[in-house]
Amino acid sequence: MQNELHVAAPAETVWAWLIRAPAWPDWYPNAHNVRIHSEPFDRLGLDTQFTWRTFGVSIRSTVREFVPYERLAWDASGTGVDAYHAWLISAAEGGCHVLTEETQYGWAARLGGLLFPNRMSRFHQIWLERLALMARTGSPSS
Repeated sequence: MQNELHVAAPAETVWAWLIRAPAWPDWYPNAHNVRIHSEPFDRLGLDTQFTWRTFGVSIRSTVREFVPYERLAWDASGTGVDAYHAWLISAAEGGCHVLTEETQYGWAARLGGLLFPNRMSRFHQIWLERLALMARTGSPSS
């Protein structure tokens, strides 16, 4: 599943909001109880392990790709689901282009796809749109 959006803000600002995972629940309604389990505890980095709830499932994730201002990706595992979620950010006229893509496997992922066929796409679009709104306000406070 892939979603993308032009954001009227610099890639650096989008990145700053995206890597502050503990703050996701403040602006993205499908992220809950985000906890980073290594320092720094307020932002993601390469090999950062974090736990959270999304789509009603408790998830354990590890950041697998971390290229500042360009690429962020993590794996995710929970009851009945294994996933990989990536974000690509590229400079564009008037801001940047953000693309997010996720693949999911497992019985819960298949069941969710059957019962709610467009749910992941809808929520990832909301995530992108809310990220764009936050980035247009400027960088997050430290």
